[in-house]
Amino acid sequence: MDKYETVMKTETQVPVYTTRAKERVCYCLSKNQQSAEAIKLCTEVLKLEPDNVNALKSRAEAYLLEELYEEAIKDYETAKEHSDNDQQLLDDLEKAQRMLKQSQKRDYYKILGVKRNARKQEIVKAYRKLAMQWHPDNFQDEEEKKKAEKKFIDIAAAKEVLTDPEMRRKFDAGEDPLDAESQQGGGNPFHRGWNSWQGFDPFSSGGPFKFKFHFN
Repeated sequence: MDKYETVMKTETQVPVYTTRAKERVCYCLSKNQQSAEAIKLCTEVLKLEPDNVNALKSRAEAYLLEELYEEAIKDYETAKEHSDNDQQLLDDLEKAQRMLKQSQKRDYYKILGVKRNARKQEIVKAYRKLAMQWHPDNFQDEEEKKKAEKKFIDIAAAKEVLTDPEMRRKFDAGEDPLDAESQQGGGNPFHRGWNSWQGFDPFSSGGPFKFKFHFN
């Protein structure tokens, strides 16, 4: 990034150099998960070159980090129109489409209120806070208790997926690993009723349940 920013400063009289440099900085920002900055700079490039495939791909990747799935799909589709046989582009477009479909169902990141690039420590902290808030034992009214039961199980499922590297990788690729387990006949433990969870302590790793609730 430093090298390309130097180009923009030293070659101010050569617009094509400045644009190419911006394109590469945009790419770097996207790969570094600085999504807001990447979107801004990519957009500057695309105002000058609407068909710039590299800028479209980088902005689409940044849009995915911001959970702006429809915008990402639009950029990938535009890039596809101006790119020949780019298999990686087709794979990225398919991934974005899966993520959009997934977001319309159960989104574990939204359940915990964390970003897609959140670290494990942030995920566990969010989980603990929500588990304490929504534990059904905190509610007396039957309707509120039922709502809390569902919320609590979703929170536990989100923590289970997002703190397991392999499950999180699958989810980030647009697949719900818990649904996959269910489809394979293994059963999804989080589809159980609240009766299976009574007595469960969300703040310990022990207990009678076969769930990996670890906080380290």
